[in-house]
Parts: sequence; structure tokens; C-alpha cells
Amino acid sequence: MYEFITGDIVEKTPTYVILETSNIGYLINISLFTYTHLPGQNPCQLFMHQIIREDAHILFGFISREEREIFRQLISVSGIGANTARLILSSLSPVEIEQAIRNGDVLLMQSIKGIGAKSAQRIIVDLKDRITTASDLDQLFHPQRNTMKDEALSALVNLGFTKSTVDKVLDRILGGSENLTVEELIKDALKKL
Repeated sequence: MYEFITGDIVEKTPTYVILETSNIGYLINISLFTYTHLPGQNPCQLFMHQIIREDAHILFGFISREEREIFRQLISVSGIGANTARLILSSLSPVEIEQAIRNGDVLLMQSIKGIGAKSAQRIIVDLKDRITTASDLDQLFHPQRNTMKDEALSALVNLGFTKSTVDKVLDRILGGSENLTVEELIKDALKKL
């Protein structure tokens, strides 16, 4: 999986860019949000998400890690594919999507072309407790800021547990004992989750 690609923009449209790096041109699908925030000069760096299908390898590029994380969370919802997620990111900014999900704003999600009432509700229900932005990820995974609790929290969130649930369980465990290693804390939390 590619983390990011840095190169020169050869061609730029509202739906894709061709980014050249090391004499290879990559066709990268983008959202309108990324298109409007692309730098005016080269080089350009895009954070990548790759989808591999039987008949194609498709690259999606994002101007920020936050936008890519929102995209990944959207495509995890049943019935929301990569192109629908890109359409959502073209209609609303990542911050607006995050706020709509956290506030349960079905009408705002429904205002996006191709998103009906059921899809909007499914997105909100599925992602309300899981929505994680890049700033949340930086707090969780930035090694200089990690305490023992933060390390256990990031490991458990990586395993698929919701941040709020894990946070409560870790607080209960840490309230009862103080001399635990990170590994012991994670094992104890897994028993209680």
C-alpha cells in the first residue's frame, strides 16, 4: 500500500490528476476538495488509498491525512463505495462531514446527490462512534506524546474497538492497579471488551 506520492502535476482536472515521479505518471482519482486545495506549483504530495480489484488497480489521492481517513471510514459503511465516498468529499469538507456525523445531521448528508435517507442514516449510525480525524490519530499515534494509557488506547483502536468504549475500560483498569505494563493493560482490557 502506498502512503503518499510526491511528484509534479502533469495534468489536473476536478476528478483526477496525473502525478509524475521517477519518470512514471500515476493517474490518481481525487475529490473536488483536494482539487481546490492542490498547490499552484510543483512538487505536490498526495496521501494515497489504493483499491485492488480483479480488473484494475485504482489510486485515490487526498490533500491531507484527515481527508483520507474520512474516505476510509466512509467506504467501510455497507453500500458506500469509493466513488460515492469521493462524491461525499466533493460535496462537503472533511470537517463538515465529521460534524454532520457527530451531530446526526441526516438532512445535510441527504443533500448530497445520490445519498438517500437510508444511506445517510446508515453512514451516521455506523460512523458516529468511530469517526476519527487526523488530529485524533496524531494524538493517539504520535510516539512523543504517548503515555502508557495512550499506547494501550491506540493499540486497541487499531484492533477495531471504539475509542470511547476503550477509554472507559482503560480508566476502570488503571483506577484499580498502578503497576501494569502496556502489554498487561492491553490484555486486561481485551478481557473486559
